[in-house]
Amino acid sequence: MTNATQTPDVQQEVQQQAGKLIGHFAGYVGFKTIEIGQKSGLLATLAASTDGVTVEELAQRAGTDEFYTSVWARAAYAAELAEIDGEGRYSLAPHVGSLLTDEDHPGYVGGIPTVFSQPEFFDNFSNVLKTGDHLWWEDTSPAFIQAVGGTGWPFYNRLIPGALDRVPGLVSTLVEGASVLELASGVGRGLVKFAEAYPNSVITGVDGDEHSVGISRQRVSRQGVADRVSVVHSTLEDFVERDAYDLVFINISLHEARDIDRVVENVRRSLKPGGHFVISDFPFPEKHDDLRSPAARVLTGIQYFEAQIDDQLLPTATFVNLLVRHGFRSVGSFDLTPVHAVIHGQA
Repeated sequence: MTNATQTPDVQQEVQQQAGKLIGHFAGYVGFKTIEIGQKSGLLATLAASTDGVTVEELAQRAGTDEFYTSVWARAAYAAELAEIDGEGRYSLAPHVGSLLTDEDHPGYVGGIPTVFSQPEFFDNFSNVLKTGDHLWWEDTSPAFIQAVGGTGWPFYNRLIPGALDRVPGLVSTLVEGASVLELASGVGRGLVKFAEAYPNSVITGVDGDEHSVGISRQRVSRQGVADRVSVVHSTLEDFVERDAYDLVFINISLHEARDIDRVVENVRRSLKPGGHFVISDFPFPEKHDDLRSPAARVLTGIQYFEAQIDDQLLPTATFVNLLVRHGFRSVGSFDLTPVHAVIHGQA
């Protein structure tokens, strides 16, 4: 059916669908504008220029070409990353500096462009789409490991100590001094943060990736907390220490367990009576109708990598039911952001 023979209703539908597609392309331009701004230092330079800068000043301070900088600045304005005043001076839109350049801000999302740009995400998925080949963490690059650590950092910042304070009966134990286990401790940023937040507690990290364990041990030593923090190289399915811990927690990794029931059972056995298990993870939507929010669309993007390691993100209700099934009591959950849920229970 040609455009000339389409009814007005059909033509309107076509225009609406075309608008949705253009929106996707526009989103990609915004994504690349953020990525370029991070790599070039343009975003950091704008964040530091609180009074605004001209394109010439921005290029001089960032060490970039003035003409190319003008192209980037217009795209940043178009994407609502930046504002421009009547004198042609650019500044970041409200809160953009915190969200994209301040790694310690609880709402930091600046790690997403870096991790999504790694070939392990979309490029490799496209390469193995026909073969169905899988990979595992030891098959990924050091750059990918570091990028994942960067995206996981704001989850730790929301979890420690904020979200842990919302778990009934947990805080007093941690303040007095507790034995703590972090599963899938990665590159160790969470271990150090926990040790600094609760100086009377002793913490053990466990991770199955040898490269990550090495980075973690170096970080723990460098930050001066090796007297209270140790790191073990083990799969989560094989690690269990009976009645050893007051708290076990895991950050955005339980969904990746090869045998999730075995891991949770190991946790229950490793906890002291009354000990707490805290799961920090992505709340993947339960229903297809809920997949079309911006947050859920980002989670579907994460699924491209998760599929390659033979798993998928899980709904919060799945974690809740998992704890109940394994005999945990006082099971509850709450959302910290649209992409961050906390599930907790007691042994």
